[in-house]
Amino acid sequence: MWTGIWLAYLSAPVSDLGDGGHGAAAVVLASAGLAAFVAVYLALVFRHTGRAYGAGTVRALLAGAFALATCLALTMGSPWLVLFVYVSVSAGAALPVRQSAVAIPLTVGVLALVGTQTRGDDGYVLALAAPALLGGFAMVGVSQLVRTMIELRQARTTVATLAANEERLRMARDLHDLLGHSLSLITLKSELAGRMLPDHPDGAAEQVADIERVSRQALMDVREAVSGYRRLTLSGELAGARTTLAVAGIAARLPDAVPGDLPGGLAPGSEEALAWSLREAVTNVVRHSGARNCAVALAARQTLDGLFLQLTVEDDGRGLGAAPRGNGLTGLGERLDQAGGTLDLRSSRSGVALTVRVPLGAGADAV
Repeated sequence: MWTGIWLAYLSAPVSDLGDGGHGAAAVVLASAGLAAFVAVYLALVFRHTGRAYGAGTVRALLAGAFALATCLALTMGSPWLVLFVYVSVSAGAALPVRQSAVAIPLTVGVLALVGTQTRGDDGYVLALAAPALLGGFAMVGVSQLVRTMIELRQARTTVATLAANEERLRMARDLHDLLGHSLSLITLKSELAGRMLPDHPDGAAEQVADIERVSRQALMDVREAVSGYRRLTLSGELAGARTTLAVAGIAARLPDAVPGDLPGGLAPGSEEALAWSLREAVTNVVRHSGARNCAVALAARQTLDGLFLQLTVEDDGRGLGAAPRGNGLTGLGERLDQAGGTLDLRSSRSGVALTVRVPLGAGADAV
């Protein structure tokens, strides 16, 4: 849309076509030439949104636009000199930096040269030379920004893919470490029990008992590993909350990471309770609050009951009104009770403030 706005400057050649100063054949040919020029210009400027052109195609399109601008300006008059501004912008958008540094001044030079051959005055030529030069180099910066954004998106996709692959490898290593030895032992003892069964039934029974013990231990290890995979982390929920609020169009202020200098450390149960609290709070903000802004804060707090890590989630929505607590907040309160934490919910017409505290240090260990 920003690039399309500048097409309004084509009003000069369009007005020239309709003022009756040219013959019918000239108007038809100039109109076709102008339409082709606009098509080439848009193709060059918006080439990143569709199929990317090769270097040869870009240079051919630029040469075509340059030729059209020169021919139309020489044959139709000074109102058509504005086409050189679009040629300069196209060069800045489509060419590499070094090539555009040559093409843009060259285009401005040809603009000045062709301007001397038309019926326009020198002031009009100078008035077009400045935007042609500045607009071309400004488009070089915009083009660099577009390239950087494309590379950033590709890098994000690559990082996400690598992270997923690394997580799969980690799970595979964990399962191998957990089950590899146990299953090998079960296999060996099963073969041994099979050989001992005809002549030594008592020894075979012992082997079967060992197989049962190893199987139970392997089952316990797998359950513990799965529980670890399912456990929520506060850092992960912070990243998820940032994405959720951004997708919902809510301006968010969140800490970049969990404070690393927490006195006494944060117990796994307390961290999981805080993570669930953050997820529930952000879900309520997105679904029910109608808020435009949301602020999340994490800080250690010393109270009369000991040292706590406090999570605060505030929004500027419509508040809860007289609505009762839902099942999510009720379950959250129960989870915090198990972790030795507290939940404070305050609602008004200016928004909702949720404050959650979980114990740190010795208090967390005692729970």
